[in-house]
Amino acid sequence: MLSIDDAVARLASSIHAIEETETVSIAEAFQRVLAHDMYAPVSLPPFTSSAMDGYAIKSSESGGAGSTFRVIGSSFAGKPFDNPANSVRTAVRIFTGAEVPAWADTVVLQEDVDREEETITLKDAPASGDNIRHIGHDVQKEALLLAQGTKLGAFDVSWLAACGVASVDVIRRIRVALFSTGDELQDPGKRLSPGQIYDSNRTALKELLRSKPVEVNDLGRLRDDPVVIEEAISRASNIVDLIVTSGGVSVGDADYVRPIVDKLGELTFWNVALKPGKPLAVGKVERALFLGLPGNPVSTIVTYLLFVARAIDALGGMAPANPLTVPAELTKPLRHSKGRREYQRGVLSRDGNRLCVRPTGDQSSNRLATMAVANCLILVPETEDSIEKGEVVDVLLLPNEAHHVVNNPIETLLREAS
Repeated sequence: MLSIDDAVARLASSIHAIEETETVSIAEAFQRVLAHDMYAPVSLPPFTSSAMDGYAIKSSESGGAGSTFRVIGSSFAGKPFDNPANSVRTAVRIFTGAEVPAWADTVVLQEDVDREEETITLKDAPASGDNIRHIGHDVQKEALLLAQGTKLGAFDVSWLAACGVASVDVIRRIRVALFSTGDELQDPGKRLSPGQIYDSNRTALKELLRSKPVEVNDLGRLRDDPVVIEEAISRASNIVDLIVTSGGVSVGDADYVRPIVDKLGELTFWNVALKPGKPLAVGKVERALFLGLPGNPVSTIVTYLLFVARAIDALGGMAPANPLTVPAELTKPLRHSKGRREYQRGVLSRDGNRLCVRPTGDQSSNRLATMAVANCLILVPETEDSIEKGEVVDVLLLPNEAHHVVNNPIETLLREAS
């Protein structure tokens, strides 16, 4: 079996980033991947502005506390005061974000003056530059805004909008074909025949893929028929960039997916020292990358997070990055046997100044009940045996799209899941 690190490295080396691009408006740019470096078309702010509500004055005219200035006008955000100061010790009432008159070099806070009619009296001596935002304080014109390969989040899109960018060049969406296999599967809402279960894996994958810049071609659930499965893979391999399947990659008599990939293309590797998710198959058929995920629900989710998500990022030209983990103290013993790296479902919480985590009960790979209450995965190294209460472990936070609102007391949910 390949170690997870070796499997990730081999997967990465087999992927060539897509080069096709398209131009989209920033209203459609969320979670798309930048095709080119973006540079600021303007300085931000484009004029010297006030950071606070107050009075714009020339600091050199102040004699300190008790100095008086005559108010000659107001400068509002979007409506600047554009008359010159025609005498000494003049002030302009100014508001946050408004343009500072060219002759002024400081803004005195409104609470630091006493005003009587059109005269203000300083309570303290101001310094040049106080409460001033100079041109380019946020970003200078032609400075790098965002690098090629950046996946545009809400803050990135807002940043582009602030700089006046109306459209961006992005990598086209990754085309993904998706299907699950198994005679035992039935669609939710339909009557179960003897021996059947509902297909949850395809639903989980489609929901997780929502956060990715993809076009999903849902091929549905396929019966355990090698002709049907081969036809689906062969057809998809010529029109998509990535084929993701659930089930049929182990060694059972009805596990046809892996040998079909080996027949139609090439199998890069199979079987990873991972729990849950050992029977993972990675290969290539025609132009399409292939990832065959295990059929147990939790195995499907974990292998998506560790492999499919990374593959999509790499296809989109994003730089590889290891998932962020945080240390937390284990509040219950954790059972484990050396040999495979394990990702146990857990609940991360705060207890005073420390982060604590506890497993969510039975860790069998079929148990979505313990996944439904989890907000993290506890990383157990392949070199470790069981871990005792009180030891510190690394915790992998589940992505935002997998989070859920927990309204019930967490102890109740954990008891129900155990």
